[in-house]
Amino acid sequence: MMVITGRRFFLIFAGAFLVIITVNLFLAFSAVRTFPGLEVKNSYVASQNWDEERAAQLALDWTVDAVVRNEILTLTITDADGAPVEVQSLDGIFGRATSVRDDQVPAFEFNGEAYVAPVETSGGNWNLRLEAIAPDGTEFKQRIVVLVD
Repeated sequence: MMVITGRRFFLIFAGAFLVIITVNLFLAFSAVRTFPGLEVKNSYVASQNWDEERAAQLALDWTVDAVVRNEILTLTITDADGAPVEVQSLDGIFGRATSVRDDQVPAFEFNGEAYVAPVETSGGNWNLRLEAIAPDGTEFKQRIVVLVD
């Protein structure tokens, strides 16, 4: 039978805390290293016009969807009648939800029905952070989750 002395108990206790601290430090450094950054520089300033911008964007009554097939990102924007919308300008960043390492700026082209752009992907959860200007000048911003097989 093994007797647990004060010294042995201390070593077991200290070893358990060492494991916990090591794992916590590893997770903290991993989180900071992969942090994609801030959405806005100053959330207070960004919030001042949020209600008006949201109301203007909802008034457009657009339905937006994105899908990737065979390394082609297809973005469809339709109005309330289901007709495709051609915007004044369209910008976006396509990348992983948790890291900026795979971020890409798609070169969208309107084909009469949708916007298409070649992208490099692998399976998993991707985001398209979209910014467009409607034909009437209204700003449209949306983050679209794209699941790639």
